[in-house]
Amino acid sequence: MLLPDGAGFRLGVDLRIDPPSVTTEQAVELARTAHRICPYSNATRDNVEVALVVNSTRL
Repeated sequence: MLLPDGAGFRLGVDLRIDPPSVTTEQAVELARTAHRICPYSNATRDNVEVALVVNSTRL
């Protein structure tokens, strides 16, 4: 998605995680850990705004 930043736009993404067979708490921990160690997340950190969305709830 494009997000206004006052001087134009910047990129933003919703990283949606809806894993079956785990509790919401486990899904939140998995999402946060994956986002912290993922090579793609590391490459875009501080350049792209990422919102984690677990089971339709934005963290």
